Formats: sequence, C-alpha cells, structure tokens
Amino acid sequence: ILKQSHSGSSASLAVPRSLDFSQALSEMEGMGGGGGSLQEMRVRPLTKRRVDMHGFCNPNGFQRSPYLSARGNFANMFQGSTEEGYKAYHADKYDEDKNPNGIINFGTSENKLCFDLMSKRLTQTDMNLMEPSLLQYPDWKGHLFLREEVARFLTYYCKAPAPLKAENVIVLNGCGSLFSALATVLCDPGEAVLIATPFYGGITQSIFLYGNVKLVYVCLDSKITGTNTRPFQLTVEKLEKALLDAQAEGVTVRALILLNPQNPLGDIYSLSELRDYLEFAKRHELHVIVDEIYMLSVFDESATFHSVLSMDRLPDPQRTHVMWGITKDFAVSGIRFGTLYTENQDVANAVASLCYFHGVCGPVQHKVAQLLKDRGESVAPYWINQVYLRANHARLKAAHTYVTDELKTLGVPFLNRNAGFFVWIDFRKYLKTGTFEEELLLWKRFLDNKVLLSCGKAFECSEPGWFRIIFADKTHRLQLGMQRIRKVLEEREQEILAEEKEQPCQSDQDGKADSTDEVIFVSRHQEPTCASSSNLGDLIGLLQQQMRSSDWLQKNTAEQFG
Repeated sequence: ILKQSHSGSSASLAVPRSLDFSQALSEMEGMGGGGGSLQEMRVRPLTKRRVDMHGFCNPNGFQRSPYLSARGNFANMFQGSTEEGYKAYHADKYDEDKNPNGIINFGTSENKLCFDLMSKRLTQTDMNLMEPSLLQYPDWKGHLFLREEVARFLTYYCKAPAPLKAENVIVLNGCGSLFSALATVLCDPGEAVLIATPFYGGITQSIFLYGNVKLVYVCLDSKITGTNTRPFQLTVEKLEKALLDAQAEGVTVRALILLNPQNPLGDIYSLSELRDYLEFAKRHELHVIVDEIYMLSVFDESATFHSVLSMDRLPDPQRTHVMWGITKDFAVSGIRFGTLYTENQDVANAVASLCYFHGVCGPVQHKVAQLLKDRGESVAPYWINQVYLRANHARLKAAHTYVTDELKTLGVPFLNRNAGFFVWIDFRKYLKTGTFEEELLLWKRFLDNKVLLSCGKAFECSEPGWFRIIFADKTHRLQLGMQRIRKVLEEREQEILAEEKEQPCQSDQDGKADSTDEVIFVSRHQEPTCASSSNLGDLIGLLQQQMRSSDWLQKNTAEQFG
C-alpha cells in the first residue's frame, strides 16, 4: 500500500516472477525483519525484483508459519487496506438500533436498495422446488435447464444478433472463481495477463493466489492529453506499450482483461472502443476476458451499454470469453453465481473440469433459472423489466444524485458516470504532499470516524488521492455516512490551512494531473495555496447548513422510487 507511483512507466508487474514462493517469502521476511525496505524495493530495476510490493500484501512483522507451505504463508499474508477495512467493518457493523456508532460500509460494492423486491421474488412458490436431481451431482458445467435459461437471458439482454447456445455456457460460484479458473487454463505459472489500472483489486487475489499468474498493469491517469479525451482513458496505444514493456522484461502475456462497465471508474466502453481492444488482442493472439457483471446496473437513459456479445462479428471468437453474474445486477451478493460464455470448447471443457471445486448447489441453480426465465410467463421478463429493473434503476439514480450533490456541496471533484454502484472521487486536495502514505492515512482517518471507503491504491491507481465510494445504500445510512465524511474533510482542510500559515507555500505536487470537464464541480484540480480561503469556506459552510436544514432529503428518499 505504500509503494510510490511508477514515475511514468506504463507497465508494472505485480507478482513474483516465478513459481518460487520460497524466494518471494525470503525477500518479504527480509523486508519485514529489517533486511530491506519498501524504499529499496521501489528503486530496484524491475528486472532485479523477485517481488513487487504493489499494495497487495504487508510484510511488516511477518513471521513464517511452520504449519504452512511457502505458498500457504504467502496466501496468509495476502492483505491490504481492503481486507483490513472489511474485517474492521464486520467486527463493528453499523446498526440503526443496536450499534448506531458502528462502521458504515461505503467500501464493499453491494446493492442494498432492493432487498424488498428480491426477497419477495425469491420466496414465491415457483422457487421452492426440491427434486432428486437437484440433490445429486450435476453436469459440472451446470444443470442443462439453467444453462439454457442463461443462454436465453444473455441473448435478450446482451442483444446478441443470433441466439446464444447453452453448450457455450459454464456456471460457477461467482466471477472470482471464473477469474481463477480462466487464469489457470489460459496461462502457465509465471505468465501474465494485461489489465488497465485502476481496477477491482479482488482480481489480483483471484488470479495470482491460485495459479501464480501475473498481472501486467496498463497504468492510466487523469490527464487529458493528445488522444486522451477523458480521465483514465484506455487506448490501444497504452495497451501496445504495456505489452511491449512486459515482453522486453521476458514476460509472456496470454490475455487481456476488460471490465465493462468499469469498476471503479464507472466507464462504459463504446462499441468502437471494444472493437479496437479486441482487434489489438487478435493481432497479438491474446485471449480477452470481458467482465460484464454490471451490465444491467446502468441507471441513466443517457448512457448506453454495449455487450461484446452484441457484436455482429467478433474479431477472434475463439479467444473471447464473457463473464456475468447475478451478484450485482440482482442485488444478491450473498448468492454466489457466475457464468462464462465462450465459443471455444477447449476452454469451456478445461474450465468445467475445475467446476468440481467451484460448483453451484442444485437448489440454487433452480432458483437462478427461475429468476432469469424469459419464456413469456407472468413472472419474467415482465417482472425483470417492468418491476425490478425499473425500480432498481430509479433507486440507484436517486442515491447517486444524493451522494454527488453532497460532494458538490463540499467542492470535491468526482467522475460523473451512470453505471455501477460507485463514484470515483478526487480527494487529492486533502493530501499535503501527494503520496500514497498520505492516502493511506486519510483512509484510516475515515475508518477511525466509522466510515469505510476504498482508497485508490486498493485499485492500483497510479495517482495518490483517489477514492471509491459506494452509494447503493439506504438513505439514512447515506446521510450519516456523508456527515462522517464531511467531518473528516473539514478537519483536514483546516489542518492544511493552518500548516500553510506556518510555513511558505511549497509546490511539491507538480506531478499531479489536471481534472477536466469530465470531473464535475471543480473544472481543474486545485493545488493548495498560501492565501486564506476563509470566504470560500464560509460559503461552503452556508451551503452545507442549508442542505442539512432542508426537508428535501426527507421528502426524496431512494426507497420511495419504484
């Protein structure tokens, strides 16, 4: 978590260079026990590193367990701010009645707005079936009745030009398992996949811990220069550079991962962008793993999602593999279900051979099939389109509007997107020196004030100071959580002003990128200045007071929509 940025490098290897976990552990033990430092790790050339401490584990105070293998020890120490915050939250959960001073979780990407709709649907009589076949071992790809429903569902919602086939569908217990299985069957140990940063950090754990498959980062930033028309824009040029840099290091890259809609940015790739990425992969004979798990969580009509499966012709269909699951779009993160669609039967069979370890139990397969049904019955697709999605989108939009309005009141820039459950926020003005160490301290300060956020380093963001906030929550928790965030930011702002009065202004943040019109409310990133900003502070304070005293929040809650 303390690793500095890459000093302009577009690619970074984030895992051991070989399967020798013992060597990796030895180096980490040296770091944790005084045999080395994070600063020393930073300055070593990439080719001389066995392990790149890139925010995914913490060697401080680490002691090798005699009860575990080298690989087991490595898994045991695999942690970061995400794991630390998640554990703290579960030990001190906010409850309006039982624990009102507990931690409010704005860090875990879950939709908490639709329990009423989903609990009612999942307890209807058609869900309650128990047959012998559901209690016996299934086809490891998944029961045929479920794979047929998934194929019909994806055909309809992905707008596929031709009916998708059940034989190309594989069912596993979540998309994390799919990432693990695909990495295992597409890459040998020590090989790598390309992925653009920032990205959902759980992918590192899924891909690396099981098969020792590396991630080659395509580091994006918020600058608008040349071909970059929006912050953190992925381009083919950046992909080409990252691939060439990795190959120069002797790393074999086998695949490219695309997240669409993107987590944590909320970006939705256009059809032309998707085709460019797929053509790039075809030129280099790379597999493309497309994660579309938020495809039905685009909550504003002004934004249009395009699935890879909607293309008339895939550039390389045998190397294109699409993932989706019900966790996000149907607000049921506790039900582990993910599905893979691939026309490559070799890949399908190889992944299916691992489903023994990642299967979905029979009764859950039945419930998911009933949920996804698209045969014209009264429950679906009518229920999905006219009841669930309509209400879910309205609630997501209302919650997003509340959180972003609060950010505008605070003068905090953010990316204005309309997909997913999250807002990508620019807190750089609250970092005095602009380092990841400061970012971590700010993250801990939020946690100490009982609100859990996700800091940018958890997503391997190359710029310190960006945070992700989850807004898909009930109004009373959003209100209280934003009050706690406001308190931390106002205190930090006063501290920075006091420090600036005591010492001359120093420009130590020249490396920071400018925000643009894509970043809402503040059109350009504001560097700390020596002049007093009391007038602006007074104005912001007045606006905050007016919003808090208004009854608009009570009259317009997310729950009332739908």
